[in-house]
Amino acid sequence: MKRHSCQPRADWRTTVERTGLTYHTHDAGPYWDESACYELTAGEVDRLEKAAHTLHYLCIDAAEAVIKNNGWHRLGIPAAAVPAILRSWERDDFSLYGRFDLAFDGAGEPKLLEYNADTPTALVEAAVTQWFWLQDMHPGADQFNSIHERLIQAWRRWAGTTIHFSSIKAHAEDAQTVLYLRDTCAQAGVATRAVHMEDLGWDSAQKCFVDLDGVRLTHCFKLYPWEWMWHEEFGPHLAREPVQFIEPTWKMLLSNKGLLPVLWELFPEHPNLLPAFESAGPLGARYVRKPRLSREGANITWVEGGVAVEETAGDYGEEGHIFQAVAEPPSFDGNHPVFGVWVVDHEPAGLGIREDTGRITGNLSRFVPHFFR
Repeated sequence: MKRHSCQPRADWRTTVERTGLTYHTHDAGPYWDESACYELTAGEVDRLEKAAHTLHYLCIDAAEAVIKNNGWHRLGIPAAAVPAILRSWERDDFSLYGRFDLAFDGAGEPKLLEYNADTPTALVEAAVTQWFWLQDMHPGADQFNSIHERLIQAWRRWAGTTIHFSSIKAHAEDAQTVLYLRDTCAQAGVATRAVHMEDLGWDSAQKCFVDLDGVRLTHCFKLYPWEWMWHEEFGPHLAREPVQFIEPTWKMLLSNKGLLPVLWELFPEHPNLLPAFESAGPLGARYVRKPRLSREGANITWVEGGVAVEETAGDYGEEGHIFQAVAEPPSFDGNHPVFGVWVVDHEPAGLGIREDTGRITGNLSRFVPHFFR
């Protein structure tokens, strides 16, 4: 694995906006960063792909163990959600996608940091923007990236159905992610409609959700966390399961960092797992504390010698925390990458790399493209 310094394309901002990446820059600098790129070997890509495939099914086994042992409290899942999760699990409701965040130095095995299995973002840049960057900058190379094609293929099973696509109004990245996914769904020949999460209505007469035009929702892709949905005004109606949501309710089990200790109990010393516990004691004075439920690297604390040496702010942690062994990230001139491997329809589909000068990847960490030969 190598990190190369690169000369950005002269019109890179306009170029990436044409691919749908409108949120390429923030107040502190670029989010999309093509002043660097990562070169991997085919063998390294194979290891990342194999790890994601293995981990996905380990997570499913761990979720089944939570259900079997009635371990809902370990994941901080509200009691109101449990019956819907169980029914969704038994039906094996359709799951479109997820993203594993892995620590990987190119030498050892990739290690699971967390599974973003409900509302993963950084999709447009991984699926589309870096692919067009590759065509411009390294046309003779390859890229771990079949995300776009796999999304279209996954949607094709819903031909004859109308799928609503929903996110909150005031979030550019979420809006573009949903717009992109809606486009892949349309390319699969499936009818689509848009509705903001704030505009979901409950028709008490018909006992169904409707959009602003009064059109009933039967299927809905929602880029909005399940744990938030249960606390919304419409939350009590979710138990009726009037809509088949994508991602489904059973993904609440996989998108929860409370699953990490369960994984370690079931598969101790697995080469793709880090030791994880519900207390810091077994890890001694060096560990990372994470909320069971959080987004974008918020409220994470890195502890060395019993002292917090790095931590991020945020509003998460109400449901409790887990404690995970440290996976020292590789350093390339002070830049620490995290490898996000995408899973589409239960199979690994591509890679997005984000890096930071800190060891905790957060909302403003840079997305850096990659290639392999």
